[in-house]
Amino acid sequence: MTRTHCPYCSLQCGMTLQTKGRPGPRQGLEVQPWADFPVNEGALCRKGWAAAELRGHRERLTTPMVRDRATGELRAAGWDEALDLVAARLRELQEAYGKDSVAVFGGGGLTNEKAYQLGKLARVALGTSQIDYNGRWCMSSAASAGNQAFGVDRGLPFPLVDIEGADVVVLVGSNLAETMPPAARHLDRLRERGGKVVVIDPRRTPTAERADLFLQPVPGTDLALAQGVLHLLDATGAVDEGYVASRTTGFDEVRRSVASWWPERVERVTGVSTGELRALAGLVAEHDKVVILTARGAEQHAQGTATVLGWINVALARGLPGRAHAGYGCLTGQGHGPGGREHGQKADQLPGYRMIDDPEARRHVAGVWGVDPDSLPGKGRSAYELLESLGDGGGARALLVLGSNIVVSAPRATHIAQRLESLDLLVVCDLVMSETAAIADVVLPVTQWAEETGTMTNLEGRVVLREQAVAPPSGVRSDLEVIAALAERLGSPVPFSTDAEEVFAELGRASEGGTADYSAITYDRIRAEHGVFWGSPRMFADTFPTPDGRARCIDVEHAGPAEQPDATYPVHLTTGRVLAQYQSGAQTRRVRSLPDDGPFVELHPMLADRIGARDGAPVVVRTRRGALEAPARIVTTIRPDTVFVPFHWVGANRLTNDALDPSSRMPEFKVCAAEVTA
Repeated sequence: MTRTHCPYCSLQCGMTLQTKGRPGPRQGLEVQPWADFPVNEGALCRKGWAAAELRGHRERLTTPMVRDRATGELRAAGWDEALDLVAARLRELQEAYGKDSVAVFGGGGLTNEKAYQLGKLARVALGTSQIDYNGRWCMSSAASAGNQAFGVDRGLPFPLVDIEGADVVVLVGSNLAETMPPAARHLDRLRERGGKVVVIDPRRTPTAERADLFLQPVPGTDLALAQGVLHLLDATGAVDEGYVASRTTGFDEVRRSVASWWPERVERVTGVSTGELRALAGLVAEHDKVVILTARGAEQHAQGTATVLGWINVALARGLPGRAHAGYGCLTGQGHGPGGREHGQKADQLPGYRMIDDPEARRHVAGVWGVDPDSLPGKGRSAYELLESLGDGGGARALLVLGSNIVVSAPRATHIAQRLESLDLLVVCDLVMSETAAIADVVLPVTQWAEETGTMTNLEGRVVLREQAVAPPSGVRSDLEVIAALAERLGSPVPFSTDAEEVFAELGRASEGGTADYSAITYDRIRAEHGVFWGSPRMFADTFPTPDGRARCIDVEHAGPAEQPDATYPVHLTTGRVLAQYQSGAQTRRVRSLPDDGPFVELHPMLADRIGARDGAPVVVRTRRGALEAPARIVTTIRPDTVFVPFHWVGANRLTNDALDPSSRMPEFKVCAAEVTA
């Protein structure tokens, strides 16, 4: 039996894997509880219980594939042939067009070790600045806001269990009960002891059914709601003036800014009644132990960073950050969204959450790598901007993809797919033939989570260890082996280890002294302590990691979605997840025990009547970027001016808007103008 962690969301729930059958590359696995792991206490969602079913799947890739230039079809190839071809083409392109003609795109599901080595591959072996990852589309707006306000980015600055001791939990844009079900028990325990749960969402989700107060704003207006709450806190004398004076800066400007957000104005903008707004402000004002949590519903906007800063201002006004069972936090979505950016696969960062344009950071990391600091490239493009520039866009001419299904997950996906198809070389590492792998020139089969060892950092900042339980199928290699083999063929001046524990030790040295310092964490400590937090498990008790030790209250102003409804596109489109599927669905859609009914369009009966739609019959959703046909689900739980489409299948992101947050470079996945017809 092997103790490990779930391959899906940012909870990184503990689980035990029991082998079944004869040892070997086709040996089966059974998921069993790990009752004493503190994050989930043995509980798992249906995806976690079914996680081992992908093992031995008939669609599993077990040999490299190379596109035949004569036929245009993918054919089987040996590892040496495939790797030699990739390395030769990368060298040719860089010799002809420069180092930045090659780009690298990583994923929020890669282990710390893979993310670290991928960044090192880009900056040392390839010498390119063009690297980013799909975690940019996860919690980057909350990360940007956290860095600005608190001087640090770490999803939750306290253990998840702490919310059980809160008096009030406010969930802004989170469907916790479906996206991370084992965490919902904390809400139930809070309510059992008399606490209150507030849910803010355009849809009445299963999470909203657990709420004591449910607010249903117009999509893209969460910032206006935060401004209205802070206006009422100030007007009723509920601001903690002592905390604000001693532990923050900038509150006077914020106070002046929210003075104009009286409840009636908030109601006109958000659709939330003045009574509901006052009820929310009253709960925040009357209790000292309040936790405010944002998620993708509030963050995946062109104003995502500003929206999070607005809710952080509310938390700071009440003196919540640093108080026990109180504060602000972000519910990270991807399994490794935090660690993925902490250690080097983000365009502007080096290991340890160091910034790539900081001379001291470059000197330190280059010293660990054994290279000249001046040889390291500078800051590259953000995720969407990198993809939008590919091929015909005038940017990189080759792309190496690890852990991402871009064709399904990118906004304005049809346009991005065209950019991928215009590349001179597209290389994809995956365990199945994803939609992105299907258009690649070279596909490299890699291990899945149970077949390898590596660390993940969950939403609390807790570093956990996934232990290898079984051998991979014959012909499959780990991402670390692929990275090392390419680095060698590219003539890297330094070696790349394929041993995960060795890589983690090097990562620790590279991160030492940085914001996210892993230097004191070892595999043995993780095993003994059931995970190890980087930094303090509970942050901000005495100070904030800013130059003066104070948090920043930052003046923000609501501008609304980048694309407003009009006569042609009269309703709001929003997107999200469903219980049985995860991210682009490349893995979960292939698990037989998980329901896969395909995409659907959720709409209100009033809207359905107006367009003549019937439940279960097809409707068409159109935006300025594309169209999707899917069955209608007519429900009373969504706003009449809004439709919802899940994003686990090809189609939803052909509709979404690629407008970017100016700070985080987050695309506006969560709202755009749409037309719906029967």
